[in-house]
Amino acid sequence: MTNWITTGVLNVIFEDSDVGRLKKEVWDASEDEIDRILAEYEIPAPSEMVKPGSYIQTTPRAQVVENRHKNDIVIIPVASTERHGNQSCSGHDIFQVTQIIEGVRRFTGKQGRPVNLALPPLNYGGHPYHHIGMPGTVILPEMVVRETLINVMLGLWNDGFRKQLIINNHGQLWMLESALHEFMYRYQLPGIFQIFDWHRCVREFFVPCEKTGWETDFIHSAEAETSLGLFLFPEGMIDMEHAVDEQGKSYLPAGHFDTSVDPYGRPHRWSEGEGHIAIELAATPNGAVGKPSLADPKKAKRPIAAILRYLTLTVDQILETFPPGTVPPVEEVTLRTKEEMKPYLKEPGSSGWKPVYALPRRGF
Repeated sequence: MTNWITTGVLNVIFEDSDVGRLKKEVWDASEDEIDRILAEYEIPAPSEMVKPGSYIQTTPRAQVVENRHKNDIVIIPVASTERHGNQSCSGHDIFQVTQIIEGVRRFTGKQGRPVNLALPPLNYGGHPYHHIGMPGTVILPEMVVRETLINVMLGLWNDGFRKQLIINNHGQLWMLESALHEFMYRYQLPGIFQIFDWHRCVREFFVPCEKTGWETDFIHSAEAETSLGLFLFPEGMIDMEHAVDEQGKSYLPAGHFDTSVDPYGRPHRWSEGEGHIAIELAATPNGAVGKPSLADPKKAKRPIAAILRYLTLTVDQILETFPPGTVPPVEEVTLRTKEEMKPYLKEPGSSGWKPVYALPRRGF
């Protein structure tokens, strides 16, 4: 039986588990305590996308291998290039997720076991239909998104990164889920593979109420996302002088489709239909589906503290269960045999190792 911890706020409950208790702790934290959490992760901070030693691609090979022996989890950020209102940049999704994961890397680095980061393989993402035609939005076909992620996962697995956390910051979740399951059907490799729609991971912290400070629901490029950008990004990437409030147009009464972080438990997620709303180009041509004018960087602090703590908990629990160099039991998570997988699970490049590309495919 699952126990629940209530907060006294409509629609906000926390499960009595490690995850729920962590969220409740952040929920109850004072503003000073939130600032201390953020300081531990050095958030906000300048982007590290070209900083030596931050991402796998910016780190000398010898150091990459040394880091992997301490922590063989890799975080793969995925996002998009899309219109984010006149006040923000089209790389908003990308930089929002990289700023978060860089904080996790800094924090785990202080513990002597930095989590590994891979540069975003999806700077241009897949999109729901209602984004069609928006200037500044670049739409990749679902097949391209799926195959790109599958092959990135395979290449990283071949290099010994067999625990992969895919952190999404864009409305393309169903494509990523499809990629993960196709990867498993196609290759049947032991490891930990998880997708995080990070806003939904900490959805409680985006519920409009006095505690959170939000006045509106989390919707594309509105109050919440613009606040996150103001807090996380360097000065100049958000220009509030150009913020334009817009309202999407729905042809059906409210209550059927949830908003971006699924706070209401409605029958449909936002992505489970089209035609009941006008496309963005018709209803919100400036690209903000809501009120970016309400943005305030202070509002973003608590949800960012929550996702930092949650991702750290995930890293901790994975490594406690499967220390570096180990994976779940081959014969319990795949249809392959332990003996078959033995050469592929060796240290990459070592004596007797075989690259995963030599392994016969399974599945359909």
